[in-house]
Amino acid sequence: MSNDERLQRKRELAAAFRIFGSFGFSEGVAGHITARDPENPSTFWVNPFGMSFSRIKVSDLILVNHEGTVLAGDGPVNRAAFAIHSQVHAARPDVMAAAHAHSLYGKAFAGLGVQLDPITQDACAFFEDHHLYAEYGGVAHDLEEGKRIAVALGAAKAAILQNHGLLTVGRSVAEAAWWFVTLERSCQAQLLAMAAGTPKHIDRATALDVREQLGTPMAGWFQFQPLWDQVQATDPDLFD
Repeated sequence: MSNDERLQRKRELAAAFRIFGSFGFSEGVAGHITARDPENPSTFWVNPFGMSFSRIKVSDLILVNHEGTVLAGDGPVNRAAFAIHSQVHAARPDVMAAAHAHSLYGKAFAGLGVQLDPITQDACAFFEDHHLYAEYGGVAHDLEEGKRIAVALGAAKAAILQNHGLLTVGRSVAEAAWWFVTLERSCQAQLLAMAAGTPKHIDRATALDVREQLGTPMAGWFQFQPLWDQVQATDPDLFD
């Protein structure tokens, strides 16, 4: 794989962090997005521990292996990022990127211990394509917790981590990041609908049909493009 492909993945990764920052998905030092290195797929690029999403640049990203060793870049790695993402990447060779953060509506919804319902068109992207991890075992510092999360995720694009937050994956950084953005908003929409009354469900056949239109890897990548265009214009320093 060329250095150009590595650079493009890192550019998209840094942009995704800026976008997460602009949406307020940060919570202290929690949260991470990872992208496999194209030449060494057993390693991945991730944000340095303790750095604001809104300040991350391409040059700040660090490369780690599945043992948690920093191979390139400066700064420590978030132990939880290593514990969760190393196991997700190991279990899912098809996954190029994974995103996890403690976003407000995602963690509120995760406290209910239920899956997302097909009550909106956007939520249908996750219909029968996300799972609930209901075995919260504390801060994910050990690999066993990461392995359990990876098992719960299975072959799906997302998992709701009960009492914790949201996790999304994709075949590109853009796809994984978009699934997180729209999953967070879908959680918000369902919470609002549940507070106002009894939400009406879209029937299974229709929900599956909508998922085939809005829930594919290409659809996820494409729906991220307006955010990519916007952040390039507002945050050109992220490419430094």
